[in-house]
Amino acid sequence: MPTAPAAPPPATLAPRAAWGMLLALVSGFALSQAFRTITAIIATGLRAEFGLSAAALGAFAGAFAFAFGTMQLFMGIGIDLYGVRRTLLAAFPLAIAGALLSALAPGYGLVLLGQALIGVGCAPAFLVCTVFIARHFPAQRFAVVSGVAMGVGGLGMLFTGTPLAWLVQHASWRWGFGVLAGLAALAWLLIFWKVREPARPHADGAARESVGAAFRGFAALFLLPHTAGIVLLALNTYASFLALRGLWLGPLLIERHGFSLVQSGNVAVVVSLVSLFSPALFGRLDPGPARRRRWIAGFTGVLAGLFVAIGLLHQAWLDVGGAIGVGLLSGYMVLQYADVRSAYPAAMTGRAMAVFTMAMFLGVALMQWLTGVAAAMAAAHGVEPYTAVMLTIAALLMAGVLAFLRLPAPAPT
Repeated sequence: MPTAPAAPPPATLAPRAAWGMLLALVSGFALSQAFRTITAIIATGLRAEFGLSAAALGAFAGAFAFAFGTMQLFMGIGIDLYGVRRTLLAAFPLAIAGALLSALAPGYGLVLLGQALIGVGCAPAFLVCTVFIARHFPAQRFAVVSGVAMGVGGLGMLFTGTPLAWLVQHASWRWGFGVLAGLAALAWLLIFWKVREPARPHADGAARESVGAAFRGFAALFLLPHTAGIVLLALNTYASFLALRGLWLGPLLIERHGFSLVQSGNVAVVVSLVSLFSPALFGRLDPGPARRRRWIAGFTGVLAGLFVAIGLLHQAWLDVGGAIGVGLLSGYMVLQYADVRSAYPAAMTGRAMAVFTMAMFLGVALMQWLTGVAAAMAAAHGVEPYTAVMLTIAALLMAGVLAFLRLPAPAPT
């Protein structure tokens, strides 16, 4: 697993070089963001072509996140043993292959396989950014730099708003995957060209950690009492944003309020734009370790309230405004990264980041599947499906924050 050194390696990067490499890595993360939010715009076309139920649509969206989440451990070990650059360059071609398979797939089974391949290929995309930041930027700037990286990476979601909606409306959902495959190939070339991380010597000339030792280090995290609360909240926060922006926003606006595909894409663009800037904002507002956990819990409660309002009130202006509010609040999740960064010793930082990222994306897969099941059950009982979806998300958020507050917290530093 990746480890954050207690002191910088002798061959440190100049700030300008570090920023240049980070932005190249973020290009891969931006494509990952586009892939994981594509379903909200192509959902109508997929349902029409393959006759998908709400549950099948949820499984389709969740396939990316499940593959992405389950691979975090292995990608983390790869980063530790082979470095940021080689791990991402080896994995990312699978995303390109998966996108091409999805664009050409004759049936639901192959497009589902394409989603899984994309998830595996994108699995190291954000982890390499967080590990790179932990290694090459000062610890006190971690939240700010991570917020900038999350914001710039969120540019990928802009493509899956109005541009993708226009493309799907005038051509086909398959063209969306084809264009993303081309952009992903360009991102791979940029990373190959720009990223040259300096070698990291092992302490006291020790041999490089084995795969078995890396797995044991990963397991050791779960023996720490405060890991459970961090993981249980991580399962639900980012998942709630992606369940809305990446899956249900388009269908909700189209079927509940009669929006066109391009109109729903316009709303998705606004949500994405807001979510670009909010991580950097919350990173600058970070109150520090003493109050950070209370902020995280409070913002999670507000987020759950927005989902309740969207679910129950059925007003077009509120659904649009509430979605934008969710995009704005999504920025507070950068505080969870800062919480993880301060909750573990330096030698465990990389492992902790990988566990946290794994929990986030397994949570995305779980929430997208559960909300698909909730929508299908609601429709079968004559209940508006999007009410069930939004209330399910709110309930999962509240369960996560209660676990975060009631389970042991990290010892004060």
